[in-house]
Amino acid sequence: MSLPRAAKRSARRAARFAVRVTTSPSAMRSRAVAGLWNAAVTAPGLSDRTRGKLADLLHTRLLAAGQPERAARVSATALRRVGSSRLRAEILTRQAVAELDAGTPPTLPAAVAAQLALADDRLGRGDVAGAVRFLEAAQRQLFDRRLHFDRLTSPLAEDAGDFLAPWHASAAVRALSAPRGRQGSPAPAPTDRPLRLLMVTYGNHGFLDLIRRHFDQRPDVELRFLDPGEDGTHVPLLNNRRAMMQHVLAGDTTYGDKVTEWLAPQVEWADVVFVDWCAALAVLFSMIDPGSTRVIVRLHSFEAFAAWPHLVDFSRVDDLIFVSDHLRDLTVAAVPAVTAAGTRLHVISNAMDLRAFERPKEPEARFTLGLVGIKAVAKDPRWAVEVLRHLRAHDERYRLLLFGRDLDADASPDSRRYWDAFLADIAELEPSGAVVRVGQVDDVPAALTPVGVILSSSVRESFHCGLVEGAASGAVPVVRDWPFFAGRPSSARSLFPVDWVVDSPADAAQRILAVTATEDAWRKASEAAAEHVVATWDWEQVKHQFDQVVAGTTVRTAGGS
Repeated sequence: MSLPRAAKRSARRAARFAVRVTTSPSAMRSRAVAGLWNAAVTAPGLSDRTRGKLADLLHTRLLAAGQPERAARVSATALRRVGSSRLRAEILTRQAVAELDAGTPPTLPAAVAAQLALADDRLGRGDVAGAVRFLEAAQRQLFDRRLHFDRLTSPLAEDAGDFLAPWHASAAVRALSAPRGRQGSPAPAPTDRPLRLLMVTYGNHGFLDLIRRHFDQRPDVELRFLDPGEDGTHVPLLNNRRAMMQHVLAGDTTYGDKVTEWLAPQVEWADVVFVDWCAALAVLFSMIDPGSTRVIVRLHSFEAFAAWPHLVDFSRVDDLIFVSDHLRDLTVAAVPAVTAAGTRLHVISNAMDLRAFERPKEPEARFTLGLVGIKAVAKDPRWAVEVLRHLRAHDERYRLLLFGRDLDADASPDSRRYWDAFLADIAELEPSGAVVRVGQVDDVPAALTPVGVILSSSVRESFHCGLVEGAASGAVPVVRDWPFFAGRPSSARSLFPVDWVVDSPADAAQRILAVTATEDAWRKASEAAAEHVVATWDWEQVKHQFDQVVAGTTVRTAGGS
């Protein structure tokens, strides 16, 4: 090897070593070192690509040093010198994704704004495909599951209007949300033949079974049921969000022709279409001009934190059902098109056969807590374990049964961190039987017979059927004031009796100790709770409200029932 070549190689090694040393977490915590790098990355004369690579490097190392806010500021300063708007958007997007592990990304608003600016620009030039590409990128960032589903907080729940302001300000988004209307008006229910009702869902039939059975048994209703997952032929149409947006913006696509060919005959047959879940199927049905057919959509919970409602043309949705007031309020704040289109909003609780849960309980049940559902971070079973710890400090007879599948810890790094912390919480309690993971059960009413206190430990719920079913079984309900909605006009406190709802694990333990102090006190509280939920939310009470909406008559729109 020649001496000059060896010298160059040695110099490169020395340079790489210097970069590693001066960008190590400990070095980046030094303001002096970080300042030097800041000066380097903003120096004049660098090409856009070189500046971008340096900005990425500095951003990554500052994140590793635990300084996400400084990382965002330094990167923003550097990127102001990058001339290419597309390159800036790419860099901002990479950095926003990298910041997710540190919490709500400080770079996220700038990244979303950059993508939406590109979408607006492309749409202004008539490049629909390009506009959709950047709209989709902005959507992926705003509705990333790590922001809303894999953590105990959500920026959308904190302030939906502020979080989604850049989205709603975009010209391309306004075009995407523009009402396309319908030919004709919805026809009243027929009087000379049975009403033709098309019920639609994509999997997840559990919330629809009672409703479907009810209308199937009515002689004045002719029911059809459609689940595209049953034969799979049309599932690819549901899993193509980009094609949906392109069709809405272009107005005429091969994809839209396929959707019309599939769904238009169904809509033409029906007097009423009932779409369960405000997700992909709701988008597809709103791509069809319904003519005189009335369209009903039901929104449960996850959809309020997802992109789907933002793609639905609500000028073609006559009635939108929510399962609670607080979900209605959040959705209206996040999706202004819901009210702008004149869609009628209803609040009707989930369909539940609560009388089926009435079973006798043994005296020792008063010391057993139950939590139904632990498969999502939002269920926050760690909160329930903390309640148990408070109780066992008074009496070691208290135990906790956890029903349902375990959390999928591999869904994201956030899920893994939460699940590992939960397993550490119960490491000493589980071997002794103080905590029991029961797993998935087929006969829920039977499984709840040993439970004397039913918990809702969640940070958010739309309604929490498991809690209400537990109360119907005779378990005393103890409800955390769900943090996503706490302090708002509609929340757990407005949905349930005030004495059910608590602010903290210590408050929960106090309520439990009081109502389980004696068997007589526990049984009185148990009977009162069971009577309340059956009288308020049993299917025999709720079914008439579904009858009214399907028939097109007025239904009460407040109170969670």
